[in-house]
Amino acid sequence: MASSPFIIVAIDGGAASGKSSTSRAISERFHLLHVDTGSYYRAVTAELLRRGVAAGDIEAVKKVLPQLHFATRVQGRSAAMEISGRVAGEEIRSPEVNGSVSHFAAIPELRNALLAYQRGQADVARAQGFRGLAMEGRDIGSVIFPDADFRFFLHADPAERARRRADQGQQDQVAERDRLDTQRKTAPLTCPPGAIDIDSTYLTLEQVVEKISKLIAAKLPLA
Repeated sequence: MASSPFIIVAIDGGAASGKSSTSRAISERFHLLHVDTGSYYRAVTAELLRRGVAAGDIEAVKKVLPQLHFATRVQGRSAAMEISGRVAGEEIRSPEVNGSVSHFAAIPELRNALLAYQRGQADVARAQGFRGLAMEGRDIGSVIFPDADFRFFLHADPAERARRRADQGQQDQVAERDRLDTQRKTAPLTCPPGAIDIDSTYLTLEQVVEKISKLIAAKLPLA
């Protein structure tokens, strides 16, 4: 265990591309700390909405951000964001958050406020004895950890992704969210140069996980 290298796996992709299920499975298989950065932006969005801040009010966002104190609470093998002593619950999946998160995430000041925090999850993983970090999001391989040991980008047909969201009982305009995320000026959703692009439209979760695991195993073999 001690001789195993610490490894960072970046898994990016649009809404319902399979990155959450895949990154959780990868984290379990290789004993990596799982970090869902999308949930971080959702948690901040929920907190800002709770404080009455609208996504279009950039000045209000900039005023409130310094009041938010971020910490990490490790739950099992996942790193949950704690905002001013509170971990958000199911409200981060509400229609209100779904409709606002991409707008808040496009604000450069908000992204900058979370940059160091997200990178700091590697230190949390080391301190907690994990063999590495599996971080999912939309700019992990391009901005947060551009030098990650492995960088993957998952995508799938929009109709298939909408079906997946419906099967989960969620209302999420995946195409619109992707449009907003790819067109934002700061850290847009994109497949970074050198990342491994995987189309998950016709693949099962097990097939995607196996494909990624074979590449990782060469550097971090199963114990």
